[in-house]
Amino acid sequence: MTSNANPSEPSEVDETEVVAHIAEDVRDEIRHGHVEDDVTHVLEDRLDKAGVHLRPEAIDDLAEDIETDASI
Repeated sequence: MTSNANPSEPSEVDETEVVAHIAEDVRDEIRHGHVEDDVTHVLEDRLDKAGVHLRPEAIDDLAEDIETDASI
């Protein structure tokens, strides 16, 4: 008999980690001058490509936070 004491789904990615990773990438690209488009649009596009779907308000808030952090 095989025991699976810690069953996990390796194909399931933690959405919070994906969002944090994408946000950090966008933040770095802004700091290096590589993002010229609207941050909200860039963020939404990258989240969609990663299969993460957030409410528009959440994307706007995150984009605002990214822009604020990148400008400091």
